[in-house]
Amino acid sequence: MSILFLLISLSLILLGLAVWAFFWAVRNDQFEDLEGPAYRILFDDDDPPPGSKQSGQSNRHEKDTL
Repeated sequence: MSILFLLISLSLILLGLAVWAFFWAVRNDQFEDLEGPAYRILFDDDDPPPGSKQSGQSNRHEKDTL
């Protein structure tokens, strides 16, 4: 019977953590754009972000093809 009290208190603690994580995610705009990242992986960006290593690799590839 004492294990029941332990399991109930443990489940209440886990429920509290889940509710806290949900409200933290809502406050930090984790659910703001749900479709954007799914479509972003399908399209190639022609302009890589400045300072990334891919810009140097793409320039090297362009020089090799010319």
